[in-house]
Amino acid sequence: MRRSSLFLVLAAALALGGCVTTGGGAPVSGRSCDTSFRVVNQTNATVTQVYFSHASLGDWGADRLGTRDLKSGQALAFRAANTGRYDFRVVFANGRAQELRQVDICRAAVITVTANGLVAT
Repeated sequence: MRRSSLFLVLAAALALGGCVTTGGGAPVSGRSCDTSFRVVNQTNATVTQVYFSHASLGDWGADRLGTRDLKSGQALAFRAANTGRYDFRVVFANGRAQELRQVDICRAAVITVTANGLVAT
């Protein structure tokens, strides 16, 4: 019992350790990463659906826009539930979609929708 508890603590520490950074990206002990980000639409088209989920899930889950649209030039703020790598998908009013996979949510503050695809910065 004691060995499994120690293993869980070590696994959690390692998982969070990859996300602990300063503004310059250097590891800092004792701080967790900020999982908030914005989705910015820099296209001339309207985005009608936004999906993001932890990359390990393999499922998009629910549309995060709900009844809202993300029009050209608009931005919306979101927060991921957990640290780690995430997959993103947007769907435009015409049904066309763009995807971006394996984005480290601890390092990306903005997901930009461009005419050439999604970009994480």
